[in-house]
Amino acid sequence: MAPGLNRRLPKATRGALIASRRGRCPKRTTPNKILRVCGTECQLQGGEVGALWWHSVAESRLGKGPARWIGGGTCGRIAVMSTSAPAQAAEGAGGWAALLAAMRPHQWTKNLLIFAALVFAKKFLGGGAGHFIFLSVAAFAVFCAASSACYLLNDVVDAEADRRHPLKRLRPVASGALPASRALGAAALLAAAAAAAGLALGVPFAAMVIAYLALQVAYSLVLKHVVILDVLSIAASFVLRAGAGALVIGVEFSHWLLICAAFLALFLALAKRRHELMEVADAPNHRRSLADYTPQMLDQMIAVVTASTLMAYTLYTIDRETVAKLSGTDNLKFTIPFVLYGIFRYLYLVYSRREGGNPSRHFLTDMPLLINVFLYALVSAWIIWQWGTGAPQQ
Repeated sequence: MAPGLNRRLPKATRGALIASRRGRCPKRTTPNKILRVCGTECQLQGGEVGALWWHSVAESRLGKGPARWIGGGTCGRIAVMSTSAPAQAAEGAGGWAALLAAMRPHQWTKNLLIFAALVFAKKFLGGGAGHFIFLSVAAFAVFCAASSACYLLNDVVDAEADRRHPLKRLRPVASGALPASRALGAAALLAAAAAAAGLALGVPFAAMVIAYLALQVAYSLVLKHVVILDVLSIAASFVLRAGAGALVIGVEFSHWLLICAAFLALFLALAKRRHELMEVADAPNHRRSLADYTPQMLDQMIAVVTASTLMAYTLYTIDRETVAKLSGTDNLKFTIPFVLYGIFRYLYLVYSRREGGNPSRHFLTDMPLLINVFLYALVSAWIIWQWGTGAPQQ
């Protein structure tokens, strides 16, 4: 049980509370150790966020606490409100730990797109492979620093709004565990280091890093508050990552893959907006652009982007240029089922499980999705290794 939880709940209710990382009744999932309670959510072991549940209507009505009925049947969530949440979040968190959490290392998975050019250009094998791999790893590290700098800036800008959000109020800056001045200083150092390291990897690559930083600053200050432009900005940041990965190893990136990256990013961003709009109480107060979205509008946009993503990737696998790079074969089309399953699985998480608010965490914690991504990467790499000679057979 979380520290301080027993002091805020009636005695008869305490034993009924357990937690679930998936926001569903733990009778159907695995209960987790509760580390901290805040708002309607709790922080679980491993840093994940879940919901508190009880299993008796009578218990939910005991005492004068802010327990309220949400679900149906004999199982529901309990809201444990605390005015001392910032202080609780700061307890036991050292300055460096808070800074590392604010840098959001779990979001670095987005920068794995840097390696797409390395794989699809078959630069990870053959002569000079070590050099190209080193360049791609260095580019990945640069974008991790750049993205963390942007996350720190974003948290400072959004600190006041985050304090009213049931989940984001646990972020180090919003909770008070990390002072805003320290976050801004770290952001400036990380951005400068990313730009300098990018310049060492080449002027074209450095230009992409600077463009990425400029886009993220504009997003944090202005663009994320403008309907449609907010999700388009997210898509543009993924295109910059993909393009940077090609520039750093000196290859031409397929225009089809750039389009796929943009559509996939749009898909994830729209799904996240839908989750925020549907699941967060008084959502426009946490993100102003949500006032201009409706569930129906987002559903239509998700449908369009889903179809566009699948079509773009399918056309890429059978494109004449792609076939030529694979010794005249179109075997890359055998990876289409993995892309199809991945998108359908994510739609299942969004619509059936009411998730989708944290794409990076879903890709790391949803086992079917994780296995699918691994198999896609494995099959793609094998096809490119087996047939990627770059010259069609006569």
